[in-house]
Amino acid sequence: MINNQPAARLLDVSRLISRSGRTLTGVDRVERAYLAAFLNSDIPVWGLVRSPLGFLLLDTTGLRALADKLDGKVPWGESSRLMSVFSKLEDQHQRALSDARRLSKARCTRRRLGRILAKHLPPRTAYVNTGHSNFTDYVIQGVKAVKGSTIAVFVHDTIPLDHPEFQRPETTANFALFLQRVSTKADLVIYNSEATKQDAEQHFEGSGRAPKSIVAHLGVEIPTPDTANLPKGMPPERPYFVCVGTLEPRKNHAFLLKLWERIEKQTPPQDMPELLFCGARGWMNNEFFFQFDNSRLKGLHIHELSGLNDSAVAALVKNAAGVLFPSHVEGYGLPVMEAAAQGVPVVCPELPVYREVLGDIPVYASVNDSYLWIRRIMALAENKKAGREASSEPFKAPTWIEHFNLVLSET
Repeated sequence: MINNQPAARLLDVSRLISRSGRTLTGVDRVERAYLAAFLNSDIPVWGLVRSPLGFLLLDTTGLRALADKLDGKVPWGESSRLMSVFSKLEDQHQRALSDARRLSKARCTRRRLGRILAKHLPPRTAYVNTGHSNFTDYVIQGVKAVKGSTIAVFVHDTIPLDHPEFQRPETTANFALFLQRVSTKADLVIYNSEATKQDAEQHFEGSGRAPKSIVAHLGVEIPTPDTANLPKGMPPERPYFVCVGTLEPRKNHAFLLKLWERIEKQTPPQDMPELLFCGARGWMNNEFFFQFDNSRLKGLHIHELSGLNDSAVAALVKNAAGVLFPSHVEGYGLPVMEAAAQGVPVVCPELPVYREVLGDIPVYASVNDSYLWIRRIMALAENKKAGREASSEPFKAPTWIEHFNLVLSET
């Protein structure tokens, strides 16, 4: 990566557009943070959107208007007749693409991308991809058509390759191609942690090139807690615990279901803690969904809450006896960081990224030790019931300012 600042930046916002109308995941929120930071920078920023017909190019004005729609400040427009042809796309995605098309400065097919970028973007433009998506040969060739252009790619984790058992087969194959392109074509790789960097560079050994890189911990922002949009009966009156994240196999919700079934057998009803699953149902998890849907604890002591906004989740976390994250593996784990930043007790396995960012703050417990988990849970529930504040070391959360002080000096 060149030392001088780029003449312009080209941020790929294809993932954000595809997620319009949904609760943003961790990767989505990173892309949104980059959009905000680039719009606030003095360096001109452009946006690239992949569409069913090819690509859309937005200038700074168009990106600002798009950001307002992504944040809900301005409603999405109607789906265009052209987009409605693509009936397989969800309605909200069609509307977002239609607005992006209306806001675009230029449109093109995949094969004409290089010509369009070279026409509109100045030499020494830096292309930035933060979404693990749309980093294709067409995009790479298109960017390289701009004289002196550079490519920076954010790698959030290597879970699809390291733990294919938690992924769809096509996800693993596509990610392998993505990481190969990063190795051979990226000028800079941005990592969220040293742990992710080590994992990625082990894979790069096979391709013979580990690009220049920086490690920048993700910023932790705590939304203002708001109970207005919580369902009736929430939060529970009795001590409760929260698990935040998509209900997918690697998050290990099945472990917590079994824990609660064991706790219920040995605990008087008046002392039984509640458990809240805050997240949408994901993929490849039918066995757990069957067990959960047929558990007599569902709706009694375990509650499934999906579609909550960030402020509602923050309100639940803030008043919880503790947050539980029994994940088998994590790339970064923003919900864990956010809970710790609020001073809420965290129980989780000792994953490398947790140790790197959080140090000794969480209660570390192996998912092979159910007894330890139960002991910790019941102790935290008793503390909450008695009004005792859990003593924990203050957590100085990473900030987005610190993150972008590193990133903006390199891209």
